[in-house]
Amino acid sequence: MPTLTRSASNGHAMPQDVEEIFGQNTFGLAEMKSRLPKSVYKKITATIEKGEPFDETVADAVALAMKEWAVERGATHYTHWFQPLTGRTAEKHDSFITPNAGGGAVAEFSGKSLVQGEPDASSFPGGGLRATFEARGYTAYDPTSPAFIVEHNGTATLVIPTAFASWTGEALDHKIPLLRSMEALNVQATRALSILGDSVGRVYATCGSEQEYFLVDEAYFEDRPDLLVAGRTLIGAAPPRGQEFDDHYFGSIPERIMAYMNAVETELYRLGVPVMTRHNEVAPGQYEIAPLFENANVAADHQQVMMMTLQRVAKRYGLACLLHEKPFAGINGSGKHVNWSMSTDTGLNLLEPGDTPHSNLRFLFFCTAVVQAVHTHQDLLRAAIATAANDHRLGANEAPPAIISIFLGDQLSDVYEQITASGKATESKQSGFLGLGTPVLPTLPRHAGDRNRTSPFAFTGNKFEFRAVGSSQSVSFPLTVLNTIVAEAIDDLASKLEDKLGKKRSKKAVESAVEEVITDSIREHTKIIFNGDGYSEAWHKEAVEERGLLNLTTTPDALATLTDEKNIAVFDAYDVLTAPELESRKEILSEQYALTLNVEAATTESLAKTMVLPAALRYLAEIGEAAEVAEDLGLDGSGTKETAEVVITQVNALRKALGTLVKARTAAHKAKDESVAMKDKVIPAMTKVREACDALEQEVPADLWPLPTYRDMLFTGK
Repeated sequence: MPTLTRSASNGHAMPQDVEEIFGQNTFGLAEMKSRLPKSVYKKITATIEKGEPFDETVADAVALAMKEWAVERGATHYTHWFQPLTGRTAEKHDSFITPNAGGGAVAEFSGKSLVQGEPDASSFPGGGLRATFEARGYTAYDPTSPAFIVEHNGTATLVIPTAFASWTGEALDHKIPLLRSMEALNVQATRALSILGDSVGRVYATCGSEQEYFLVDEAYFEDRPDLLVAGRTLIGAAPPRGQEFDDHYFGSIPERIMAYMNAVETELYRLGVPVMTRHNEVAPGQYEIAPLFENANVAADHQQVMMMTLQRVAKRYGLACLLHEKPFAGINGSGKHVNWSMSTDTGLNLLEPGDTPHSNLRFLFFCTAVVQAVHTHQDLLRAAIATAANDHRLGANEAPPAIISIFLGDQLSDVYEQITASGKATESKQSGFLGLGTPVLPTLPRHAGDRNRTSPFAFTGNKFEFRAVGSSQSVSFPLTVLNTIVAEAIDDLASKLEDKLGKKRSKKAVESAVEEVITDSIREHTKIIFNGDGYSEAWHKEAVEERGLLNLTTTPDALATLTDEKNIAVFDAYDVLTAPELESRKEILSEQYALTLNVEAATTESLAKTMVLPAALRYLAEIGEAAEVAEDLGLDGSGTKETAEVVITQVNALRKALGTLVKARTAAHKAKDESVAMKDKVIPAMTKVREACDALEQEVPADLWPLPTYRDMLFTGK
């Protein structure tokens, strides 16, 4: 066993003044205002706050101010930071320093350098959009997401969020489609609000994404080839104790972990990430961090910053941060609950129901649009969160099932039932108060409905929570899908309102038309609403057989729907993704699925052959020596022989399973659809190898077992 790593950094952290440090490493509006001429500041804020086109005449002034600020903070390099279709981020660092004719050097950074970069696009996945030999790609400055400085090991780098496109203009990243979808949502939502009598300048998609993760001691991590290569344990027997006592959830945070969390939060505060919540999650060794709501584009960038920070800071404390959706079998996996809503530039949350949602027609209109969108495009939402890693998690423990449904809670469900029955809701269930049976405790206000942790898409008070997103995923593509399909639904409902109203725009006429449109939509789409147990077999049967909902249990099943005609049409209609761009996403996601499983299969084979089998054979040799001793002493050696028989049987089972796995991998590489072959043949073969390895782990002595066990990783070293 490795020696546990104990970093000197895990001492007591000094308290921080959050207000003083928040955003200090971010080139935000306050910094811009203090450094830019008023005319330049006015133009850049018009882009950031009102969505007006970026005025390139201000680029030099913005670049100069940004460079001076960054250099003052110790930055020597800058990078255009973008989100290629790998799902993570990419960066190429360039120095501010330029040699001059006199043999010296000056710090330069022009508007041209700020606005456009030229990275090599050939080695990023293109999904057929670009051939390998066509290398040119462009990064484009995103002024709506603030630049920031990353400090690491004594260095400081200016990081500039950018979009990434091909030489021919196709989106090669996740940011461009996200920004396009936000504009589509803005156009349709402001149009609908105008019909409803509300005048606003802009509507934003907002997002706050909870992040679950595991921490293990770095020494254990480095001694697990599967964690190093695949991000999850490919073999490993369940420990005698897992999460069945529920004592880790919201438990006291260990000192070392608390120091780590504090360091992470301090870095994120300095980068302007508004993290708010930290706590122990359900599984041992599992934790969560959650931010406040932000503009969805900024939130997506901040999510990437959060993942990077979680993993980078862990090393200082001798820890490894695991972001995989299912790093350990048999206990809860990790998700990234994407809390989503729509807000206006006047500060209005369009999904805020108020105390009487039955009479809040604006809320009911936009909530109904979400219900319609999710029902119409349940396949797209499932495809947006389809990965090999997330397939392990969906439907298990706390994770929602692969069947997409909406939880509305008692109050809203009752309102919609009234609408469905009579075309109008006349009352809302009231929340009331919760008495705790003793005068020393306060009477608590009670929500009008409970929560449902088995729902993949749940209304949670003033927002929807897309709970099925995986912990290692970028939130950008799920947000892009959600924004686009809701824009379509709002467009449809707004058009029907206009048809019913004609030139009549009185308050009474609008209210009557809204009620009719909402009623028609809900009656058509009510099948997507489900408030019960999403894990039950009865629900799975009802959902598919009676309601006609989709149960796309695996990534290949989900991705097969991505380029259906209706899905191509919705992205094309709102100028979010062209048909070739959508096709490229399908090809890339399918390829990543197959590559992931191939790496996992090869690693499983290697672990079994080079670590598990040798350990088992060493144990057999020891058993043989013990049998000889027993025979020499004339003792009963039947127990020793039985032990040998058990181990030999398991070794033989492992060898047989390995043979099947090798054949399955070979066949999958030759298959017409490798991802489907991986799903149907390789995954079952890997499972058999794992079962044999885990059985041997239960027999082979701890001092001979070559890998840190679940008990080691989950319960020690914290």
